[in-house]
Order: sequence, then structure tokens, then C-alpha cells
Amino acid sequence: MTKPAVTKETGFRHFIAAASYSWAGFLRVLKEAAFRQELGFFVISMAALALVGASIGEIVVAVLLFLGLFSMEAMNTAVEEVIDRISPEISIVGKHAKDLGSFAVTCMIAACSLYLGLVIAKHLFFSAA
Repeated sequence: MTKPAVTKETGFRHFIAAASYSWAGFLRVLKEAAFRQELGFFVISMAALALVGASIGEIVVAVLLFLGLFSMEAMNTAVEEVIDRISPEISIVGKHAKDLGSFAVTCMIAACSLYLGLVIAKHLFFSAA
């Protein structure tokens, strides 16, 4: 019987290994200018929500939307890395894959922006003073 090339961790060691992979992924995506800009958008958005007096529920929904945005950006970066590795030449399939990843990120940015706009407008223009 042959020995497996990779030893799978179990139990608590699996948790630690998964956490280290996630941290490495965060450090990798942090190198992306788009991700850093999205982090800045998040910080400014949280400040704006606090300034207009958003409820805890509204802030939680915003955080969840931004987590979706961050995960979409990470997946887009992963797609780009894989395409660049397996198809370094220009190919229509590679272009389509990258364009679709970019579209997914754009949809999440739009969702975050729309939600923030609605919550901020609600608090600035429609709340009883």
C-alpha cells in the first residue's frame, strides 16, 4: 500500500490548519489593490452608518454584505491566479473567466452601495426627529 502524498489533519489540528490557510489567503488578497480599496470602502461605510445612527441590525446586515464582497474578491483573485497559471497566453476562455469574476465583484459592490444608500437616506431624510 502506498503512502498518501498529503497527510490530512483531523480534530483540533484540522481546525488549526484550516485557520492558517485562511490567514494565508487573507494575506494574499491583501496584496490586491482592489481588496484594499474595498477595505477602505468598508471602514468609511461603517463610520457613515455610525454617524447617521444606524441600528445594530442595519450595521450587521452591512457587515454581512461586505463579508460577501470580500469573499467574492478572494474568489475572483483565485480565478485570476489559476487562469494565469494554466493559460498564460491570451485566450477567450480565460478572458471570460476573469470577466465573470469581475462581474461578481461588481454585483457585490452594487449590493453594498445600494444598501448603504438606502440606510443612510432613511436616517437622514425619513427618520422622525
